[in-house]
Amino acid sequence: MDLQKQTEPRASVAELRASDADRDRVADILREALAEGRLTTEEHAERVEGVLAAKTVGELDVFIRDLPAAHQRHAPPHAPAPGRPSAGAIPADPDDNLVAIFSSSVRKGRWRAGRRIHAYAVFGSVEIDLSEALFEYQQVVIKAYSVFGNVEVRVPENVSLRGTGGGVLGNFEVDTLDSPEPDAPVVYVDGWAVLGNIEARPKRGRLVADILDRVQRKVDKSLRKHLDR
Repeated sequence: MDLQKQTEPRASVAELRASDADRDRVADILREALAEGRLTTEEHAERVEGVLAAKTVGELDVFIRDLPAAHQRHAPPHAPAPGRPSAGAIPADPDDNLVAIFSSSVRKGRWRAGRRIHAYAVFGSVEIDLSEALFEYQQVVIKAYSVFGNVEVRVPENVSLRGTGGGVLGNFEVDTLDSPEPDAPVVYVDGWAVLGNIEARPKRGRLVADILDRVQRKVDKSLRKHLDR
């Protein structure tokens, strides 16, 4: 009997029962496709209805099979981000200080990100949103300290993100991110959370357009050199 059980073929991934997390993932892809104009409102509504009724992972994949986001997991691995800045490479004095003591401090929208940003949340909250920021430097260091407070960092999807720190009866969480572009900015989030929270993660759908412009300028420069020969 045991031998028969061992020789029975296992179910493929497509045949596995879909979880709520699987449905949420597909719904997010459909929402982005609607925002990008890849789907009409009617198509989006029809597919979402199908997602809610889907029973298996394979049934879910049908609704996103013709969308680019569904194939991103098959992309080649990204190049590793540049190493952490050496001592003295970045000034010790911050370009920006965000302090929240029994209050809140927010930096978001179109702003110029300096090389060093300090954030202090004491019984308060600090929000640093780099999703629309202008990166003048490739390496940006964010020093965050939270005491009974919250520090939240959001970055574009096409930058690299690293973090070093910890929590004392608190939470320190940084989602590691590798950009496909070697010239992309690298954001380092360092700090400690004491009975507080520090988290950094990418913001869906936000990209640094400057990276694309930089890549295009390199291509144009190489092309001009080739034509001048």
